[in-house]
Amino acid sequence: MKLYDTLTGEKREFIPLHEGRVGMYVCGPTTYDYAHIGHARPAIIFDMLRRFFEYRGYDVILISNITDIDDKIIKRANETGEDPIEMAHYYAREYLKDMDTLRVRRPNIIPKATRHIEEIINLIKILEEKGYAYESKGDVYFSVEKFKDYGKLSHRKLKDMLAGARVEISEKKRNPLDFALWKAAKSGEPSWPSPWGPGRPGWHIECSAMSMNYLGPTLDIHGGGADLIFPHHENEIAQSEAATDRPFARYWMHVGLVKFEEEKMSKSIGNVFLIRDMVKKYPPEVLRIMYINSHYRKPYDFSEENLEESRILLEKIWSTYNSLKNCASEGKAREEVLRKIEITRGRIIEALEDDFNTREAMKHYLEFVNFARELENGDALSALKFLQEIDEIFDILPREEGEGIEDDLIAIILEIRNTLRKEKNYALADKIRDKLKKLGIKIEDTKEGTKWIKI
Repeated sequence: MKLYDTLTGEKREFIPLHEGRVGMYVCGPTTYDYAHIGHARPAIIFDMLRRFFEYRGYDVILISNITDIDDKIIKRANETGEDPIEMAHYYAREYLKDMDTLRVRRPNIIPKATRHIEEIINLIKILEEKGYAYESKGDVYFSVEKFKDYGKLSHRKLKDMLAGARVEISEKKRNPLDFALWKAAKSGEPSWPSPWGPGRPGWHIECSAMSMNYLGPTLDIHGGGADLIFPHHENEIAQSEAATDRPFARYWMHVGLVKFEEEKMSKSIGNVFLIRDMVKKYPPEVLRIMYINSHYRKPYDFSEENLEESRILLEKIWSTYNSLKNCASEGKAREEVLRKIEITRGRIIEALEDDFNTREAMKHYLEFVNFARELENGDALSALKFLQEIDEIFDILPREEGEGIEDDLIAIILEIRNTLRKEKNYALADKIRDKLKKLGIKIEDTKEGTKWIKI
């Protein structure tokens, strides 16, 4: 499998750090409003990438964070009169609900910045001890000039950045490009104690601390939207590699921005389309098809026309699938059908192994759908099973009655168990844990809450 690596600017053979395992970290949202369809694209793409790795036999750990303390959150909370942390956590919950609606499987771990203050402070202390960070009036900054490879991800030079970059000007900085690792407390803002006085973490340091806490100093894949290449991911590389003296990520993957009328979709511009509004008009699978049917690295020009085209494709897929279900019966499929399945499977896998080209994969998928429309008996059954197999990656077929509620049921059980633990009824809580394990559900209690995986 080859992936395009933003750092090297070329497709590279994917070789994980540990054979058979993939550790992925994807930058999640800063939660100060409801999620829009621009947020959905990287979530859907990396969800599918995770599914494809699993389809190919890898064990995958996907981590996607929630930024729950940031300038934008504080600004919005001040405007609405809300507590910034409570507001951020409300929108985080709503974001996850929207992702559930889009069939985006929840990451293995969803860390929040405010619950990793200790790890963040420890990382800053390492940078300070090694001479990469300096304190200035309660703030702590990273000195970009000390990191000789600064700019290697975005392929920029320091002098060019100084000439054209939008940077925060401050008399506290030694260099205008230096970025904040820790921000001194301001009146009315959330803050935490630190060696440099009360304050809060900068945006970039949060992801470095959280990703390395769970995946170690070197990640297999670090992903996010293309708008994060600079400065966010550039700064993550600098501070992480300065602290560990190791490569931070083996592969950098970036998803093209979603645009509307040539403008980046942004709350500040006001050209956003909320996910919760879109799914009132279209099935959520339409959005999945819309993004599957495009190459992830290219910007996407959103339009109602694209949505309508994707809706028509979804109807064709569902119509064919339901027809196959009605016509399928036990029996041997013809060689022609089995050969078509084998060829299509190979072409889909080949496309996805070539820099995760979902658009090419979808082309072959739709060709098979057209081929399968009139099949009956054993032919229909083989075609049906093949579509279900590929749906382990795409997840766009209609769900059977009751399908998809498993996660909700487990969530309810874990909520009851957590209540028991708060009430110090550990015996019953442990009994629930053991019963779930026997059913193939392993649960683990972390400071991020209780997570579960199938075993």
